[in-house]
Amino acid sequence: QVQLVESGGGLVQAGGSLRLSCSASGSFLTMNDMGWYRQAPGKQRELVATITSGGRINYADSVKGRFTISRDNAKRTVFLQMDSLKPEDTAVYYCNAHWLMMYARETWGQGTQVTVSS
Repeated sequence: QVQLVESGGGLVQAGGSLRLSCSASGSFLTMNDMGWYRQAPGKQRELVATITSGGRINYADSVKGRFTISRDNAKRTVFLQMDSLKPEDTAVYYCNAHWLMMYARETWGQGTQVTVSS
């Protein structure tokens, strides 16, 4: 089983930056897509960015040009660099991973709060 632990959330003023990290532990055959999602109060969880094991990246339109996703396969870690933050980026950010061990599986992290003040 794979566990994901996020870190790096916090409170920042509009225009500021934060860097989220998500480390995977446990046993797996391959780690495939990893990504970040977010959920604001009263809203559904939405995709922020994903990255494949080969480095192909997908961003939500709302974060393009401001957020950068990357991963270190050797360290089993995915990062989200968030720049030019806006109050509407306030949400709980969740790490997500798709991995293979006998069959395809999916794991979510516990979430980390990001609050952007105006």
